[in-house]
Amino acid sequence: MSLVISLFRSLVFGGFQAASLVVWATLFISTAPLLSQRNRYRLAMKWPAMTVVAARFLLGISWKVEGLQHLEAAKDQRLIVCAKHQSSWETLFLPSFLPRPLCFVFKQELLRIPFFGWAIGLLDMIHINRRDGRDAYQSIAAQAQTKLDQGRWITFFPEGTRTQPGERRRYKAGAARLAIDLGVPVLPIALNSGLLWPRNAFIKRPGCISVSIGEPVFPQPNETPEALMSRIETFIEDETQRLSEPTVSS
Repeated sequence: MSLVISLFRSLVFGGFQAASLVVWATLFISTAPLLSQRNRYRLAMKWPAMTVVAARFLLGISWKVEGLQHLEAAKDQRLIVCAKHQSSWETLFLPSFLPRPLCFVFKQELLRIPFFGWAIGLLDMIHINRRDGRDAYQSIAAQAQTKLDQGRWITFFPEGTRTQPGERRRYKAGAARLAIDLGVPVLPIALNSGLLWPRNAFIKRPGCISVSIGEPVFPQPNETPEALMSRIETFIEDETQRLSEPTVSS
């Protein structure tokens, strides 16, 4: 019976998400030319915030956040965010929860998604062609300083793609290299969203997603990007493992 209820909830939520995205993206795209970049971001992020709240009521997916003291201490800093990526939930939650405008680093293929891609194309994020290899970092670095100067936090999913709970992929060192080059710390974020909102799965499970925010990780003198990323990875993976058994509703 719980599976039937989860299927029904997921159907209702999926319909809401699709319909609201079309309406919101149309509104955003039509008004964006009249808005400053800052106000574009504020308007656009209303939809992720609304969707996270809708997931709470329609799917029964709530959340709890640990480490808020680290976020409070870092809110006025220039920094880079590195987060675990298990589902699309965190792409909605992070920009609606974190206190600074985010500048995601993402693959340019996302720009081709109807409505969603068209909208994020107007938000002055950093999109890269992964086939460019090492040249992709140069593209990121050329834009990142300007984004930080605008008060935005550069945001990476260092594994490069969504992972299944328990799955671990190689962490790319680009975010660490950027932190060293720009002299800014990295804010690591662990979470367990994939347990309730699995990658590429239509049916979502009710329960509570846990998010853990760590202390900002500062580059050390003469530290290599690989060594810095290893420290970031250790926190994220250890915390993700600790959070791997959320309380799930019946």
